[in-house]
Amino acid sequence: MRVVLDTNILFSALISPHGFPDAIYRAWRAARFEVVTSRMQLDEIRRASRYPKFQAVLQPARVGVMVNNLQRALVLDRLDVEAEADDPDDAFLLAMAILGDADYLVTGDRRAGLLQRGHIKRTRIVTPAVFCGEVLRC
Repeated sequence: MRVVLDTNILFSALISPHGFPDAIYRAWRAARFEVVTSRMQLDEIRRASRYPKFQAVLQPARVGVMVNNLQRALVLDRLDVEAEADDPDDAFLLAMAILGDADYLVTGDRRAGLLQRGHIKRTRIVTPAVFCGEVLRC
C-alpha cells in the first residue's frame, strides 16, 4: 500500500508524540505501508521547518532525521503531471498521489479543499483519524 502524507501530518508527528499523525509516522517506520514523497516535498519540509512559527516547536535535529528517513521512501524526482487544487500550494500533493499510484493521501488541512474532494483518480483523500481507523486499526 502506498500513501502520500501531507507535510502538516509529518510536522504534527514531530510536534506531538501522541495522536494519529504520530501513529501513522510510526506505522510507516515499522514498514506497514510505503510512503510516496518527492524532492519538492522534502524541500518544503526543510524550508517550512525554519519558519518562525515552527522554530519553537520543531527541533532541527528531529526534522533532519525525518528528512533522512523520507529519502528512503519512494521519492519522485519530477512531478510532471498537472493536478488542479483549490489551493495551488497543494497541487504537488495531488501530483504525488497520481504519479506514485498512491492508495491514500492523508491530510489534516480542512481549509484547502483536499478533504472535500475525497479522491483523485484511485487515491482516497482522508484525515489521519480515518486512515488510522480504517487502515491501521489504531
